[in-house]
Parts: sequence; C-alpha cells; structure tokens
Amino acid sequence: MKLAIIAALVASAAAFAPNAQNVAQTALNAESDRRAFLGAAGLAITAAAIPAAANAKVDYENVAYLGGSSIIDLNNANVRAYLRLPGMYPSAAGKIVSHGPYKSVADVYSIPGLSAAEKEVIKKYESRFTAKEPTPEYVIDRINNGLYR
Repeated sequence: MKLAIIAALVASAAAFAPNAQNVAQTALNAESDRRAFLGAAGLAITAAAIPAAANAKVDYENVAYLGGSSIIDLNNANVRAYLRLPGMYPSAAGKIVSHGPYKSVADVYSIPGLSAAEKEVIKKYESRFTAKEPTPEYVIDRINNGLYR
C-alpha cells in the first residue's frame, strides 16, 4: 500500500514537471547572407541607375492642324484653336471638343443640343475643319490645355 501511494505521488508530481525541450542548434552563416544581400542590392541600384529610353513622340505629323494653320483638327485641337473663328468660341467650340471623336466633319452636326445658330457658324467654317485620327496626347487636353491666367 505504501508503494502504491508513493507511485501515485510520483506520477502526479511528474505531471506538473515541464517536459524536456529539444534544443535546436542554428548555425548562422552571416558571410554568405551578407554577400547575397549586397549582390542583390548592387544589382537593383545598377538597374535603377541605367535610364530607360523615352519613347515619346517628338514629331506629330498633324501638329499644324492643332491651331497653327487655317485648318483645325476636330478630334485633337484644343478649344482655344477656335478663337480665330468669330462666333465659334466658346459655345460651339466647347460643344465640339466635349463630344467626339468624329469620323468626318459632317458628324459635328449630330452633336446633341447644338442650336441652329451654332450649326450656321459651323457650316460657315466647315471648309476649315478636318477629322484626323484621335491621338491620346492631344485628346486629353482638348477642353483644358493647362493655360491658367
């Protein structure tokens, strides 16, 4: 009986004892990690330092139609290009640049809300309009060309 009591006490005491933990040994090799890091950092700095070629369009073949000649491109010209045409700016010109793109000059007459007077003015200058292919570099600034006064 004494033996059973001692065995029960030892078993219950062992239940509260912490388990032996396995100690893992980690050997750090800082030399190789440092080399890998410095190599990757050097490659990243070199790649960032080499400038990429700019693929900007330097010469736009239809630049004369943006307001620098007597003919105005309906799809790419800025609203201020119509200042030289009396009666066009701001009402008819604003409607032209707000709508579009146009496949032909005749498409301008289908703008919703275009008054008869505005149609007359557009008809008067119809020979001075052309409808070139819309170019994103110029379409984005048709209404507001960034000139602030």
